[in-house]
Formats: sequence, structure tokens, C-alpha cells
Amino acid sequence: MRDPYTVLGVSKSASEEDVKKAFRRQAKVLHPDRNTLDPKAKDKFAELNSAYEILGDVKKRKQFDSGEIDAEGKPRFQGFPGGGAGFGGARPGAGGGPFGGNFDASDIFAEFFRGGMGGADARTARRRTPAPGADLKVVATISLTDAIKGTTTRVAMPGGRNLDVSIPAGVTDGKVIRLKRQGHPSADGGVHGDALITIRVTQDSRFTIDGKNLRTRLQIPLEDAVLGGSVRVPTLDGAVEISIPPYSSSGQTLRIKGKGLPMPDGTGDLFATLEITIPKEPDLELEMLMKRWRDRRSR
Repeated sequence: MRDPYTVLGVSKSASEEDVKKAFRRQAKVLHPDRNTLDPKAKDKFAELNSAYEILGDVKKRKQFDSGEIDAEGKPRFQGFPGGGAGFGGARPGAGGGPFGGNFDASDIFAEFFRGGMGGADARTARRRTPAPGADLKVVATISLTDAIKGTTTRVAMPGGRNLDVSIPAGVTDGKVIRLKRQGHPSADGGVHGDALITIRVTQDSRFTIDGKNLRTRLQIPLEDAVLGGSVRVPTLDGAVEISIPPYSSSGQTLRIKGKGLPMPDGTGDLFATLEITIPKEPDLELEMLMKRWRDRRSR
């Protein structure tokens, strides 16, 4: 065991405060939790504690300086009975506190090791888990069709990194997908944070979303509105053909079942609102027909 003054790096004239400061400084550097790659870290830290057991206690320090105890706190042999102090001196560790005397080093450890000592033995500090890195928030924009069917999209991450994100079918606008360990690195050696991907679903010019239902506007010619007919309606799965009943009016809505958004409680419907169109070019027969209708209504 080395001389405790040498271990702590202080002179024999050092004050109690100087000894305490030296121990603080050395403990921060030598603690095993901060030297996991050094196989001798525990031995070095134990030696530091032993040195402070002696110099940090006023009574033991006087006994060491007078030669009553050695660097390990053991009594020195000083002659036979009647020829001096004999085996005098205090037992190592005597007194209150883990270092002997009335000294307690737990208050020192508590200042620089989170969570305190974790037990009655102040020389065994609780191992601190390094804090994880911060979460990273990014936005992934996808089409309505991809939101319904699911897709894989590439997201640009900070630092030039690209990340392929799997988008599940049926995802809704504003949904957040968490990717473990894809966020910022830890500042003190812990695990990476997570990446939080917020989904933004772009508007589809063909549809508007109404809960789990979709709505669209369907233009039909005048003759189909009057006589009835069949037209093709766009859906997320491709166009389908529906029948227009005779004498349909603009604003009338037709329902197409099962062509809305798939949801956990079932798939919605598609509602097509009719818009009647008339020919852009002049049509004399149509004009004559409309005049006869007007004259008939005016009678």
C-alpha cells in the first residue's frame, strides 16, 4: 500500500479542505464506472478510498503521522509492553461512517454520481446508465393511394442520411411512426434516440375525405341525365362503371359501397355527386326543345 499522501497527491501540511478537494478530484477521474476499459480501475479506486480513510479522518491522520498505524490503517509494532505504545492505535474503520471516525464520504459521491451511493457502503457507487440520444422528428409525405395500400418511402434525415420507411396500409394523416434507435446519438455513450416519422397525406384532386368515406364530383351529359345511362367513376382501385337513373338532377348523389377508406371498423363508401353538362357548341335541336319546354311552362 502506497503512502496515502502520495495516493491523494497532497503534502503532509495539507489542510482538511485540501485533502477533501484532492479526493473529490481523484474520485471523479478514477471511478470504475468511468474507466470500464481499465482492468485495474477498481484497485486504483480502492487504494484512493483507503488513503482517504486515513487522511480524511483527523484521528487516523494523527495516528498515521505519529507512526501508530500504517498506510492500510493497521497498528504498527512499536516494541514490547512497557517499551512504548506497543500495538496501540485505533482499529481500522473504527468510529462512525464508512471511512472511520465521524467521516462519511457519501455526501461527496452524491455530488458527482447520479443516484447517490445506492447502499450503506459508500465505496460502491451505483452504476449510472448513460442517457439515450434525443428523438429525431421528420415528416414523410405520401399520396392518398399509398396511404390506403401501404408503401415504402425514402425520408431524408439530417446529415445527408436517407432512411427507407415502411408505411402500413390504412395509415391516416398525422399518424406518427416510431423507429427505434434511428434518432440522434447519445452525448455520453448511451443508445441512439428514436426517429419519429409524422405522416402527411397529400390531397387527391379526385376525392375529398369525409371520415372513412370518399366524395367525388361526377360530370354527366344532359342526355344521360334525362334518359339515364352508364358512366365510369374513378376510385382508389381504378375506375368502375355505374348506372345513372333517368331524370337525374345536378347535385344528386349516388353511393358506391365499399370504395371508401379501409378502417378497423370497416371500409367506407364513395359518394359521387352529379354535375350535368351541356354541349359547348350550339345545338339547334336542343335549343328548339328548350323553347318548347319554356312555352309549355309559361301557358
